[in-house]
Amino acid sequence: MILFDKENSLKAFHGTTTVGFITKNAVILAADKRATAGTLIASRTVKKIVKITDYAAMTIAGLVADAQMLADAIREEARLYETMNKRKLTVKGMATLLANVLFSTKYYPYLVQLIVGGYDTEPRLYNLDYFGSITEEKMTSTGSGSPVALGVLEKDYRPDLSLEEAMNLAAKAIKVAIMRDSATGDGVDVIAISSGGIRESFIPLQQLLS
Repeated sequence: MILFDKENSLKAFHGTTTVGFITKNAVILAADKRATAGTLIASRTVKKIVKITDYAAMTIAGLVADAQMLADAIREEARLYETMNKRKLTVKGMATLLANVLFSTKYYPYLVQLIVGGYDTEPRLYNLDYFGSITEEKMTSTGSGSPVALGVLEKDYRPDLSLEEAMNLAAKAIKVAIMRDSATGDGVDVIAISSGGIRESFIPLQQLLS
């Protein structure tokens, strides 16, 4: 995640690592804690997984201000939809709304790449780029450490992972990215979203490396 990047803002979404994947009964999202400003480590405590509702969340790679605005907007849209329609907005609906916002500003884009995951009638996961493209995925990653993280997921991911195994795998993918990518670091946030709600975990860097 980038606080600011005067050198090349169009590459802003590269400075982080986030992952998401689906198991039989849950969606797993994970992200590191480091925010950069060029070569400066600007923060070691950033939360890059934002809860939208009690059944959906999104990971953020990109500019902090853009990400905060989009998170606030989709959270309020979900609340408004539920109030007006007396039913919950689907995870696909949230992802589609975000994609429409991103597409509508493609000439002056929000510099973010998002993973939207949640559980409505089943686990669902969507990847959105900053031009508004949207794809439904079983497994995905964003940011500068994503090639490394994807390598870990490709090797060890199985749809039948238990919840504990899945959360450990997500943390492992971020850990390996931390070891190889200078813009990724300082611990891992992991959440699991299932029919029972959202479970959160934070793993400090010292514990990851021990």
